[in-house]
Amino acid sequence: MTMPDRRAAWLILPLLLAGCDRPAADRANSDIDASNPLEIAARERGVVRPDTATPTGVFERTHELGRDAMCAVPDGAGRWRFAVTAAFGPGLRCTARGTMTSESEGWRLHFAGVEGCEMLVREEEDELRLPGKLPPQCASLCPARASLAGLDLPRASWSGEDAKRLRILDGDGNNIALCEG
Repeated sequence: MTMPDRRAAWLILPLLLAGCDRPAADRANSDIDASNPLEIAARERGVVRPDTATPTGVFERTHELGRDAMCAVPDGAGRWRFAVTAAFGPGLRCTARGTMTSESEGWRLHFAGVEGCEMLVREEEDELRLPGKLPPQCASLCPARASLAGLDLPRASWSGEDAKRLRILDGDGNNIALCEG
């Protein structure tokens, strides 16, 4: 290389390196090939979020007092069956079932067997959040002073099959499926 060529290289080098600082292209708006076998398998297994926002799947959290979990499976157009359980320590657990319907701001939970016990829940940043205060009719959902109020459950899966397989131990030590059948 001659002297003028080296100067040109030194002038071009900073321009080339400046391109390295450029952020990656935004792929969030890119088209997804829904017919791709890997994409199909990932969606079926609940590894990636489906295109539509539904409560179908599993939400769960393990903590020092036990495990809190909720499953939701489709039950008709715009309707789901759900089951939720929360652990409050040895021997104290709350388990409830019901149906959910879609609303503009989230999903409305209607608890089975408890007249007037319903609440609006939201999923924010892949976490399902129950309200901090429940209607008085919901007091009978849980034993003693336990309550589902303020329960936050991170999403574990978007798969209906995972939701059907979710199992917990009931108060008698039986391993039961919450959303099966």
